[in-house]
Amino acid sequence: MRRYMGIRWITIALIMMGAMVNFLSRATLSVAAPTVMEDLAITTAQYGLITSAFQFCIMLQPLVGYIIDILGVKTGFAIFAFAWSVICMAHGFATSWQMLAFFRGALGFAEGAFSPGGLKVVAEWFPAKERGLAGGLYNIGPSIGQMLAPPLVVWAILYFGNWQISFVIVGAISLSWVVLWMLFYHPVATHPKLSAEERELIVSGQENYLLSDDKKPSIISILKRRNFWGIALPRFLTDPTWGMLSFWVPLYLTQVRGFDLKQIAMFAWLPFLAADLGCLFGPGVVLFLQKRGWDLIDARRGAFTVGAILMIGVAFTGTVQSAFAAVALLSLAGFAHQTLSVTMITMATDLFRRNEVGTVAGMAGTCANLGIFISTLIIGGLVSTIGYTPFFVALAVFDLIAAIVVWTVIRKPSHA
Repeated sequence: MRRYMGIRWITIALIMMGAMVNFLSRATLSVAAPTVMEDLAITTAQYGLITSAFQFCIMLQPLVGYIIDILGVKTGFAIFAFAWSVICMAHGFATSWQMLAFFRGALGFAEGAFSPGGLKVVAEWFPAKERGLAGGLYNIGPSIGQMLAPPLVVWAILYFGNWQISFVIVGAISLSWVVLWMLFYHPVATHPKLSAEERELIVSGQENYLLSDDKKPSIISILKRRNFWGIALPRFLTDPTWGMLSFWVPLYLTQVRGFDLKQIAMFAWLPFLAADLGCLFGPGVVLFLQKRGWDLIDARRGAFTVGAILMIGVAFTGTVQSAFAAVALLSLAGFAHQTLSVTMITMATDLFRRNEVGTVAGMAGTCANLGIFISTLIIGGLVSTIGYTPFFVALAVFDLIAAIVVWTVIRKPSHA
């Protein structure tokens, strides 16, 4: 029991809460979008540009990850979390789509800390055999944040009579997490409450060839490695699914399925509940395959493939007659995406040294957000003409292509 109730699990709970407030902040606009667009006379194409500003600036994750690698995860994460909290509050002062786009861009840059910061914590705090579960747990945070957004934001809009206050409330919640982070997070080497037994468990369970060599990470060296592209290209292909769920589902349910604001609060969180389950299912598949003789890398590839196959069902979202069937398929999208996403994100800790993980995560995150950026621009420009159905089909196809890339590009470390 002591093994499973150690400081490392409290630490992952803290980082999971950070991921939750990160994604709660970024999801606030999508839930409030129908009200904001009506109040500020924003068109669908302009909304696409607003969301694209976020995606463009979050592509600067390599810079954010590099800063976190240099400053350390405690200081670096705190700086960026404080910034995104204040910027979220500033959204409430926007009076035009241009101002909103500016704030979204600034938010995107600050929130780029989530992936490199969280993955660095997983890499430093967990032995290899536990990293999949730890990665799954901290990736539940984004889904919880997205789940909380619809009821919280709709409540704020209806109770206070304006959409602006919802951003202020969410920003304040995020600031409270920054305080918790500064009070309770410590590195493995200096944590005052970490027992010698648990520290030994963590250190002895990590692969020697992945331990930090105390050198600054080389971006050029990382770009030359095929294993980086084996992670980055699948994320480029698959993350548009998360972009669709995060930015466009409330509008889809409003414009196509006829949902009102209260129905959005009731149903728009369900895909993210399913995503939570996917965060646990992915590591579960990895463990299942390992128990049957698969090595770690192949087991992760197998779990990724399972998620990609499940995404086939999402292609039919736009063709089903029932609005509730559409919500069910969108929930399948959340489950399938997180099954494969958490697997791929965690794989960076299996292939790169500790001092490189933050930078690798940031660079791979850039590729992922480039995929969302491009898809968001295309959806914003074409959805009024061709509808949402072609995009649901494309999401399923891209995930299957990504599975092929995972099996053909990634190479197991020869010195593992």
